[in-house]
Order: sequence, then structure tokens, then C-alpha cells
Amino acid sequence: MSRYSFDAIAFAGGGNRCYWQGGFWDAFTAIRPQNPSLVVGVSAGAFQACFSLIGEGDRVRSIVLEACATIERELDWGRLLKGRSPFVVADLYRDLIATVFGPLELAALRAAPEILIQVTHPPRWMPAMVAAYAAIGAYQVEKVVLGAAHSRAGRHVGLTAGHVSTHQLETPEALVEALMGTAAVPPFMPVGRIDGRPALDGGLVDNPPIDRIATVEAKGGRTLVLTTRAGKTIPATETRTVVQPSVPIVTSRFAVTDGEAIRAAYELGLKDGEAFARSL
Repeated sequence: MSRYSFDAIAFAGGGNRCYWQGGFWDAFTAIRPQNPSLVVGVSAGAFQACFSLIGEGDRVRSIVLEACATIERELDWGRLLKGRSPFVVADLYRDLIATVFGPLELAALRAAPEILIQVTHPPRWMPAMVAAYAAIGAYQVEKVVLGAAHSRAGRHVGLTAGHVSTHQLETPEALVEALMGTAAVPPFMPVGRIDGRPALDGGLVDNPPIDRIATVEAKGGRTLVLTTRAGKTIPATETRTVVQPSVPIVTSRFAVTDGEAIRAAYELGLKDGEAFARSL
């Protein structure tokens, strides 16, 4: 393998900040094409990985930016009367995923490098909502104490990681459920369900998702981690390269009206990805 190539790639979560990853990947691979044996993604990073590896980025961003220009509010309090969260992002996100990934895109994902969509499962005895808020609370504490460069907060309340392979998905609907499950952060995003089990945000137990790529590193493979926060991050090693935005990305993780921030995140990714490719 070329010294410019990586055996495994990790896409961290981060909501709208993850559009930086799309730009980075597009610019980086235009100069240094990649064919990893494994990709692992969590939350919105898993979505970015799925559409980026099959070349659907332009289409996705066109849909998102057009929608952002027409959406007037991010909260609909009338939804409470129906027993639903007032945040509109979940329905919009589900519709986006279902629009982007049909049978042809699923076939393209099967032909692309395997992507493991990481989800988090609560203990079978613990109600999913209790697990979600306990893990989110633990994360807030972890962020204050440790800076949360690498989050494992959910493990402290008994959550465990699970993975859905894009090479084993049989229908586009199954992919929708996997991507919704890995992004499940109540009250913004509802609790998901994978193979009959509740599923929560994949980053609650390992973000950036380095546990699975560590198996590649243990065999001498080279890995690349795409984080979404500028500043403190996980350390690089002899086999692991870690990249991050060159400046902080200013956007709300769940915003559905700020198209300019999403565009700026992608364009920053293009700049950083090109600079990284030429630095190798």
C-alpha cells in the first residue's frame, strides 16, 4: 500500500460540523485516492461517510442547503400536543436519508469499502430514555473534567457499542434505521431501534470511534481519524493520523435553518483536505 494510503478511516460525530468531513474527504481523495479496508462512523459522521464514499456529496448538500433556505423554525410546539418532541430536525433528517439512499445507492455502498455504522445499546434492563439522559449527563461531566477529546461517557452507565455493516444491509429502509439509530440523541433525535433493540447515538461510548480501527492498527495498518472539533483531540500514534478543522466550526449541531454555516463547514473541509493531501 502507498504511504499516502490508509487502511482504516474513522468519521467522528458532531452534527452539522460533520459537513467539514465531507469537504475534507472530497479534497483529500481527489489528490490522494483511498481504498480503505474498513470505515467506522458515528452519528452524523456515519451519514457523511456513507454518502461521501459513493460520491453523493454534491447531491446531499444541494438538498440540505435548499431546505435550509425554506425552513422558518426549528421548533414546533404544536408537536407536543401529539406527544412528540418539538424539534423538527428528526423528521427532516429521516426524510433526507430516505431521499438520498435508494436501491442504487445501497448497491454502491455494497461495492464500496465496508462502513461500520456504530450505535449504542443500553442494558436490556434499563429504559432507553433513562439510558440516553444518563449518558448525556455523564458526557457533560466528562467534558468538564477531561475535555471530552475522546468520549466514552456512556460506558460509565452500562452502554455498549454495536455495529451495522453497509455490506450486510438488505434494504434502503434498513440503512435509514441504522443512520437514525446512530444519531439518536433525545430530545433532538428519537431513540432508534436496530434488530429489535433500542439504539442511541454511537458516539456515546466511543467518539471519535477508534476502538474498531485499533484492531487494524494492532496489525500494523495505518489509520486516519476525521474529528470535527478544532483544538484538543486524541493523540496521534505511529500508525494513527488524526486530522481536525483548522479553525473552530461555528454552527449548532442540530440547526436546520443555517445553510451558510453548513456551506462554510464544507468549504473549510475542502481547504483543510487539500492542505493535508499536499503535506503528505
